[in-house]
Amino acid sequence: QVQLVESGGASVQSGGSLRLSCETSGNRYTKHCMGWFRQTPGKEREGVASLDVDGTTTYADSAKGRFAISQEPDGSTLYLQMNNLQPEDTAMYYCTGARLYRCGLSAGPYPYWGRGAQDTVSS
Repeated sequence: QVQLVESGGASVQSGGSLRLSCETSGNRYTKHCMGWFRQTPGKEREGVASLDVDGTTTYADSAKGRFAISQEPDGSTLYLQMNNLQPEDTAMYYCTGARLYRCGLSAGPYPYWGRGAQDTVSS
């Protein structure tokens, strides 16, 4: 069973940066694609960034040029570096994973989810 625990959520001002971390366990012997999603009240969860087993990254248009997804070589920790944050980036951010080679930005393929980390960006 894969377990995911996010950390690094915080409150920052517009233009600031944050790095989210996701500690993973239970996936040591099987490659998993990973992703970051976010959700605000009343809206559906949306994909922000994904990382395939071969290292291919995919970003939502809103994240391109500002966010970067990465992972420790041993797969133990997933990161989301977020720069030039804007108030519209305020959301609960979720780490997710799937025992697949490639996942993308749709929530459907992902069976494993963390509890989320709240990021708040003030103007």
